[in-house]
Amino acid sequence: MPVAIHPRSLISDLGGLVGEKVLLQGWVHNRRDLGGIQFLLLRDRTGLVQCVFEKTALPLHESCVRLTGKVVTNPKAPGGLEIHADSLEMITQALEPTPLEIPKEEWHANPDTLLEYRYVSVRGRKAQATLHVQAELVRAFRSFLGSQGFTEIFSPKLVAAGAEGGANLFEVDYYGKRAFLAQSPQLYKQIMVGVFERVFEVAPVYRAEHSHTSRHLAEYLSLDVEVGFIEDDGDVMDVQEALAKHMMDHVRQTCQAELEALGASVPDTSVRFPRIPLLEARQLLAERYGHETGGKDLDPEAERLLGRWAEEEHGSAFVFVTHYPQAARPFYTYPIADGLTRGLDLLFRGVEITSGGQRVHEYPVLIEELRKRNMDPEAFRGYLEVFKHGMPPHGGFAIGAERLTALLLGIPNVRFARAFPRDGSRLHP
Repeated sequence: MPVAIHPRSLISDLGGLVGEKVLLQGWVHNRRDLGGIQFLLLRDRTGLVQCVFEKTALPLHESCVRLTGKVVTNPKAPGGLEIHADSLEMITQALEPTPLEIPKEEWHANPDTLLEYRYVSVRGRKAQATLHVQAELVRAFRSFLGSQGFTEIFSPKLVAAGAEGGANLFEVDYYGKRAFLAQSPQLYKQIMVGVFERVFEVAPVYRAEHSHTSRHLAEYLSLDVEVGFIEDDGDVMDVQEALAKHMMDHVRQTCQAELEALGASVPDTSVRFPRIPLLEARQLLAERYGHETGGKDLDPEAERLLGRWAEEEHGSAFVFVTHYPQAARPFYTYPIADGLTRGLDLLFRGVEITSGGQRVHEYPVLIEELRKRNMDPEAFRGYLEVFKHGMPPHGGFAIGAERLTALLLGIPNVRFARAFPRDGSRLHP
């Protein structure tokens, strides 16, 4: 039970308090003055309730207030209840009108304004519902892995080299030396497999993305998993599928009000996620949809069509794409014949949400893979040393929490699935 810090009722509890006098605290979400009767829509962390006053001056929107009154039923009021208030006390008065009308917030209305004034717009019911769902996704992520014998780890975010190389690194001055913000905890979670066998981390990662799309952020919350003593990438997919289903089921059980407010639905988790090799996927897309896709990865339209195929043929909102070419995967991905790897992606509703697979666990192979990519093994010395000392076959994956949240809730821009997004043009609030 939550710790009671004062004799306060929450809006979510009012259904069981009809006829009783209550004390509420929250924010002025909206207000109306109909002559001698004033209506104040109060918001707290659990919901909204209409409060009715007589001949009372109501404060500005977003003022923080305390009020008392009797709980009564009213089918026309939001939630079927209202408060016949008898007192209104100011806790902290708003000093000026809000820069946007929070009660009228919509995802498609003035997105730049919503982001510019995020310190206020994040209070909106849609933003609150979104971030609550995300918190429950992360809660389910942790609880499932904890039940499976995984240990949470905490890796550094200031590193000497990028886990994946490339140009999308943020460089920082580290006591006069060159350092970078971590792209991923990948190298550290592999090291920790040699300690705990099964590990996970929930932490931000940083990527200097040069494609400013609705799918990318410069900083996002990465949900990372690594598991040792596997047979192959099939074990990695088994863990990932069970985890994804648990997260979806948890949100279905705990976030009904938020899902309804956002018009969102949780996918069916009773079906097995289909698995298809990348080359087969390309052939299928060409034959079934007339979509030709080349290169080393699937383009966004190919992902969308493959998601459509998974839904049509298997009734699944998820689909694994396996056996990516070596050119499309980081150096630590387990190589197999014909220039392919045991690297894989998981698509959700036609968009990639995780990337992972089996890792290389043999020192000589890692050195070879680095050199094939013209990467200096010396730059990864601290990481490579552990592979001289007996590492088990292992693999894992990473989920972008914001992208998963946006796809689940039908939010078209991933920036609105983060409280304070960072991209190529935004460093505040």
